[in-house]
Amino acid sequence: MRISHEAIYQALYIQGRGALKRELVTCLRTGRALRVPRARTRGRGKKFVTPEIMISERPAEAADRAVPGHWEGDLILGLDRSAIGTLVERTTRFTMLLRLPPMEGHGSEPRTKNGPALAGHGAEAVSDAIAETITTLPEQLRRSLTWDQGAEMAQHAKLRIDTGLDIYFCDPQSPWQRGTNENTNGLLRQYFPKGTDLSRHSRGDLEAVALALNTRPRKTLGWRTPAEALNEYLQSEQQQRVATTPCTHPVHGMDLRPPPAPGRTARIDGPGRLQASTTR
Repeated sequence: MRISHEAIYQALYIQGRGALKRELVTCLRTGRALRVPRARTRGRGKKFVTPEIMISERPAEAADRAVPGHWEGDLILGLDRSAIGTLVERTTRFTMLLRLPPMEGHGSEPRTKNGPALAGHGAEAVSDAIAETITTLPEQLRRSLTWDQGAEMAQHAKLRIDTGLDIYFCDPQSPWQRGTNENTNGLLRQYFPKGTDLSRHSRGDLEAVALALNTRPRKTLGWRTPAEALNEYLQSEQQQRVATTPCTHPVHGMDLRPPPAPGRTARIDGPGRLQASTTR
């Protein structure tokens, strides 16, 4: 006898007319008492999302993480509609955070129909924040960006022109298609708990949290840190192009210069800072 997963869910939820009893809700990790069958969400999508920019059209090099430069993005939300943008590079897991402060009048003026999103994470604000942050990286690290179908990405065409990124969208209700970003957002909740005002964090606060994640060893990277993985990639690129100019990450203060000359060794002096000492 075979039973589909939908039948099991219906058996669990049927007694509460589509909702679980209160004593069962307390046992759920997510705390969601209601459930909508996945079939009902099919066909939902935004008008600004067209078939040629769906995730199915993303190049194979992005899917298999063969080449760095492919990013996943999302928003984490807090109290009073505050938000922080997150960008995660798929190959190295390098993380960048976007500060999205509320606009003047948020919370004090009535919301205007078709007006700007005063909460600070409307389409224009998010597009500008991504462009300002991602363009600090070398061009070879700006290949594509994958996002969900949130309204904050309605200006994706402008973002593509400003940054050179190819923009792709996940299928509706499919967060697993941005698994790297979802995992990182879970780690970020340690620093930005749910139910707190995220707008109170300064740009320096966000850079400090990003630095903490980027200097955290990852098993999936062979216990290297995301900063080290990104550093190795940029060094190999520089060697191939016989580049001699230093490359320092201006956003998070990462020293991404080539290793010291022969006869000198490098040691870590604090997160992301390399100090050279003469070998004897």
